[in-house]
Amino acid sequence: MKNPHYNPLKPHHRPDGFQNTYQSFRGKRWHELLRWRWQAWRQGHPKAPSRPIPVVAPELDFVHANARAGLGMQPAATWIGHITVLAQIGGLNILTDPVFSERCAPVQWAGPRRHTPPGLTLAQLPRIDVVLLSHNHYDHMDEASLVALGQQAGGPPLFIMPLGHKAWFARRGIHHVVELDWWDTHVLEAHTLGPAHARIPVTLTPAQHWSARTPTDALRSLWGGFAVQSPDCHLFFAGDTAYSKDFVDIRQHFARSHTPELGGGFDLALLPIGAYEPRWFMKDQHVNPEEAVQIFHDLGCKQAMAVHWGCFQLTDEPLDEPPRALARALKAAGTAPERFAVLAVGETMRVQARGGAIDGA
Repeated sequence: MKNPHYNPLKPHHRPDGFQNTYQSFRGKRWHELLRWRWQAWRQGHPKAPSRPIPVVAPELDFVHANARAGLGMQPAATWIGHITVLAQIGGLNILTDPVFSERCAPVQWAGPRRHTPPGLTLAQLPRIDVVLLSHNHYDHMDEASLVALGQQAGGPPLFIMPLGHKAWFARRGIHHVVELDWWDTHVLEAHTLGPAHARIPVTLTPAQHWSARTPTDALRSLWGGFAVQSPDCHLFFAGDTAYSKDFVDIRQHFARSHTPELGGGFDLALLPIGAYEPRWFMKDQHVNPEEAVQIFHDLGCKQAMAVHWGCFQLTDEPLDEPPRALARALKAAGTAPERFAVLAVGETMRVQARGGAIDGA
């Protein structure tokens, strides 16, 4: 199947799909998958969590008052669980990779099941303005959640995603969609989302990962992360990724808008810390906590929130191990633990509003 977006001048484009910048992704062979599962069975992995994953009641009064505040909004992020975060910045309610279903699988009677409930239910959400979709794996692109958001009261949000997903959404009656290639920017204009919103650039950034929804469509759609440059908060969402030099490139790409005079680097980065064992199988697609700390420093961001852990048992490490490994990695790097926050499911963190203007917006 030909790639309709193919551009031979772009190194990550292929005639039949896409690839990574620094290390081409090769899907695992059947014998490698069997080796992983055999070793996990023999060693008794994954072990059960030693303690429950922290869950707190959401601050619904704050979240909804903040949603009504328009440009007076307090920059904040609420961890709904796994990779899903409600970011409230620039007068917008932004949702990352919404997954509210009980299982992250093609069907709801099989596949990985939630160990923690969503920190906010779909019914408890404020009206969502923008959904950022990083790629099409089932623990990120959840059909039931996306369809429900497309039918929300007041009209659908704007769905922003990498190349190759628009037809999937159209088949489900969702047409308020923007596709981006790596380094492409879509500017959220005031007339797009209402007069209460600023002019906010959203840029798709590279990631070291892959895509597949079925056994026959690997690498046919693109994957990536997002940089959202709101006047009050520069947000980075990594999506799913292995470690690569892409994050040094991202810092360099945004250097002009991250000078000290303009408020410095990313105010908040949503970085994955889970689903990383065994390393021989996962290293080229998921970071471990040590590599997440390296990404934090590569980006030069002020603060990070740990995501992609504590919900679905996808790999061999215990569900509650990533925060402990993160604490060790932060100590080894000499980084204050409060700079890389581990939240309870449902918890909201306030972010200090940045100063300065957006360069080139």
